Amino acid sequence: MAFGGFDQTKGGGHTVAEINMIPLIDVMLVLLVIFMITAPLMTNAVKIDLPKASSAPQQAVKDPIELSIDNAGQLFWRKEPVKRADLQRRLQEIAGAAEQPELHIRADQNVAYHFVAETLADAAKAGVSKLGFVSEPKT
Repeated sequence: MAFGGFDQTKGGGHTVAEINMIPLIDVMLVLLVIFMITAPLMTNAVKIDLPKASSAPQQAVKDPIELSIDNAGQLFWRKEPVKRADLQRRLQEIAGAAEQPELHIRADQNVAYHFVAETLADAAKAGVSKLGFVSEPKT
């Protein structure tokens, strides 16, 4: 706060170098109120009902079909080479089965993505619903 009077005719006029704290306090209070209002909005989460998991080991699937894709894009149905047209026919056969077997896809890590995407599209068109990807764990 500045000391002195309003009478400037007297001789000892000197400059008072004090920081006026009132505007700084006002700004801090406004920022505090803004942060108090917006902080609860940033912790908003989506409410979902997660499934309960058991620790029992999963039963082994009987006779899964292994479909492999090498780095050149060649398809292998249970380790034997197969053309794409023949693959589409076989996928329709397993999709129409009474108990649909699982289709395990093994793709080489260097294979172009469009080979995998074509295979997944063929499986979706055929109606294959049990599909899984096989990978190697890091050592």
